[in-house]
Amino acid sequence: MLELKDISFQVGDSASTQKEIIKNINLTIDDHKFVAITGPNGGGKSTLAKLIMGIEKPTSGKIYFNGTDITDMSISERANLGISFAFQQPVRFKGIKVKDLITLAAGNNLSAAGACDFLSKVGLCARDYINRDVDASLSGGELKRIEIATIIARNTPLSVFDEPEAGIDLWSFNNLIKVFEELHDQEKSLIIISHQERILNIADEIIVIADGNLKSQGPKEEVLPELLNGTGSCKFYREVTKTN
Repeated sequence: MLELKDISFQVGDSASTQKEIIKNINLTIDDHKFVAITGPNGGGKSTLAKLIMGIEKPTSGKIYFNGTDITDMSISERANLGISFAFQQPVRFKGIKVKDLITLAAGNNLSAAGACDFLSKVGLCARDYINRDVDASLSGGELKRIEIATIIARNTPLSVFDEPEAGIDLWSFNNLIKVFEELHDQEKSLIIISHQERILNIADEIIVIADGNLKSQGPKEEVLPELLNGTGSCKFYREVTKTN
């Protein structure tokens, strides 16, 4: 279980320049749940994901994972507890082969065939990628799929994905949906930042973040119709999806 209690996050060097990005958010994400977080661009979604992973530290409030206070823990400590994170813009690793990266993620000495299995899940032909460097020679979409392969290899209880559809072509996006469904079937907990209706439609719960506030949270069956109809706190959705 992941719990955020009274989480706020501000940026700025002085009181006059401070801007509140996340405003006193409280939420609980139960084990084995697939939760989609959506909302207008600039509303605080990605910041919230980074707070969960420890990339940013909250100005106030507490974060608990399975009852352990992780508020002041580093990214590595949270990863060791069982949290994985996929960036909106994946990191490049000059001098590291794709096979080595997946092997590190899996935590054991994977064979080439074992690494290839993870690549095939994200729609990459293994023989074309297994010995490639994880560097600028790969496109953004290729990097994104390799990063998702490492998340699958890590096999952690909780995985957080920040707009995984960014830079992904339609065929790869269809594979991505299958990956999320398989992880969910394995009773993994998923948090996915997304505007994509197909991702929202396979989630258990949807959380709407706007202007740094928690605007709505509930079962997909309740929140998604509001999003699609553009009612209440969800009026942003049609405008956002026009450009995504």
